[in-house]
Amino acid sequence: MSATSPSFTLGIEEEYLLINPETRDLERDPPKALLKACQQNMEGRVSPEFMRCQIEVGTPICKDIGAAREELAMLRRLIAREAEAHGLAIIAASTHPFASWLPQKHTHRKRYDDLARDIGVPVRRLLICANHVHVGIDDDNLRIDLMNQVRYFLPHLLALSTSSPFWQGNDTELKSYRLAVFNEMPRTGMPEDYLSFGEYEKHLDALVQTKVIEDGTKIWWDIRPSARFPTLEMRICDIATRMEDGITVAALYQCLLRMLWRLKRGNVAWRRYKTLLINENRWRAMRYGSDRGLIDFGRLEMVPYVDLLEEIIELVREDAEVLGCVAEVEHARDIVKRGTSAHRQIATYQKARKEGADKHEALVRVVDWLRGETLAGIA
Repeated sequence: MSATSPSFTLGIEEEYLLINPETRDLERDPPKALLKACQQNMEGRVSPEFMRCQIEVGTPICKDIGAAREELAMLRRLIAREAEAHGLAIIAASTHPFASWLPQKHTHRKRYDDLARDIGVPVRRLLICANHVHVGIDDDNLRIDLMNQVRYFLPHLLALSTSSPFWQGNDTELKSYRLAVFNEMPRTGMPEDYLSFGEYEKHLDALVQTKVIEDGTKIWWDIRPSARFPTLEMRICDIATRMEDGITVAALYQCLLRMLWRLKRGNVAWRRYKTLLINENRWRAMRYGSDRGLIDFGRLEMVPYVDLLEEIIELVREDAEVLGCVAEVEHARDIVKRGTSAHRQIATYQKARKEGADKHEALVRVVDWLRGETLAGIA
């Protein structure tokens, strides 16, 4: 194997919900001028999402986590400013605390119209937002090999990002209900283990040739080789309400990939586990976030999440030093100590109820909290 390091460049995509500041409900039909203004002012970094009440941003290629932070902070600020200029506001959460999916309208583009026709109700329920992190891995086979290995750690990263405890005005008792909604879609979930990029392409071509899909952009796994860029794209995570938490998740993912590459360079590979086992931890991260343990399959033990996180921080310390993101990686401890967005949304709701608010009033307070946290620390 070549000793030349992959670029490990970063690109981050985030999806926000557009809300009416008075009702706190979703804006079903935002003015077209809003998207147009964002696209004009942000140089191709903004695009519509399937639902009209959503807006997506994507950073350019960033050489390190510091550059990614600057880009993402700028995008959040500008999107919030343009939304306000059009009488709206944004929140970064993977589900809205009380909005209903039934009255929402999808964006009229050929791709989205085709999805609405082909998939039906599951795609109409797709009132969810995510965080996607691209890491530059130029070599095709290395990209597949690292995808196979890093799958093991994806539930650990999901647990750090959870922001979707509510759905249709109810506490789902899941920290990431977003994935429960997304699981209804085809070609989602944890990918299989592939022997090579050629094997992956063979399976993809079978779907393309039978006209099930047009290309790899309709493979929506938790992690995938990007169909557009030479990157390995992580898609499992909820969007972090507080931007700095999302930066930590991106830094950890980048470092995990470098750690696995470093081991491979020394002819060592992370032990691969069957999807059945990885999915058990995926479920636990969806259900409990960081509150309960995840399974250490090497030891065949349930291990408290905080202990697993410490192991990961130590595993990637050398890589974090090389990539210049030690502080971002160590911020993961603060996330667990104070709680993710999901924890804090639930706490906000419960506090409001104890103070006498009815169910809807308590959920409105959650939306207000989300609105403030979305812009926290990026002024």
